[in-house]
Amino acid sequence: MPAATTIKLFLCAVLSALTLPGCGSVEATEDTRLPLVIAHRGGTADYPENTLLAVEGALQDRADMIWLTIQLSRDGVSMLYRPADLSSLTDGAGPLANKTFDELQRLNAGWMFARIDADGVKRYPYRTQSVQIPSLQQALRAIPESVPVILDMKALPAEPQAEAVARVLDQERAWGRSLIYSTDAAYQQVFSVFPQARLFESRDATRERLATVALAQECTAPPAADSWAAFESRRAVQVVETFTLGQARSAVKARFWTPAAVACFRSKGKTNLVAIAVNGVDAYREAACRGMDAVLADSPKTMLAIKDRMRGSALDCSEPLIVD
Repeated sequence: MPAATTIKLFLCAVLSALTLPGCGSVEATEDTRLPLVIAHRGGTADYPENTLLAVEGALQDRADMIWLTIQLSRDGVSMLYRPADLSSLTDGAGPLANKTFDELQRLNAGWMFARIDADGVKRYPYRTQSVQIPSLQQALRAIPESVPVILDMKALPAEPQAEAVARVLDQERAWGRSLIYSTDAAYQQVFSVFPQARLFESRDATRERLATVALAQECTAPPAADSWAAFESRRAVQVVETFTLGQARSAVKARFWTPAAVACFRSKGKTNLVAIAVNGVDAYREAACRGMDAVLADSPKTMLAIKDRMRGSALDCSEPLIVD
């Protein structure tokens, strides 16, 4: 790629909120590095989430990375499951942590998965086709070593689950292809004792920096080069103002990955940025124009089709980039 084109791509991605002459579109070639597509829990919109069926579907659709959510069974097995109660997705009930691996294997992880057919009727296709809750070990063995995985830690306390996950990563020699994420900072602290662990920075640190860029127009404590950070592209938030006699709140659907935010996160070098909840063409276009490295998508099938359509065509980075 010519140097002038490379410079133009950088300016359009980082400064696309400004009206820059000649920055309305760039060619979306392979060199443009359209954001990678991460299959959220294997693809929550395509298959029963966090199942081997979802993983296999995401791989068939050519997902670039797989995001898996981990909880610990009663007998210490790292299992793929997200909600607090088994009744949310399965034909069981109660916390996953109350059941053993063998008990969990007898549940149907696709029980609550529904599709709307052409007649507008909601149907549950997996109630007659049981789908198991897999272990992390089973999932890693089903995913080629060339496909990175992001392990989202959901259960507390952090120590026993981190130790269980570390044992699996040791056994499967999977540290090099795994990244650790959690909304709870305790996991960053616990996994820090494993020198081979690759961690997203804490969500608290990411949120605070994004809020500071948005509200104070300041860049504070940018992450080190080669770090990983993830946050929603847009998220409903409340701004709370405290008075002597109480509080006032303002609700807003905030756009976090602005050009200023991206520039802040990368001010110490290349930081790997993931936009969460990117599920449509406009949201993917915005992520591409911002220079995001990857997007987390509920339907990798849909998002990869969008990516394919954008590849080799003009990528419109003109403002406004409005995503409903």
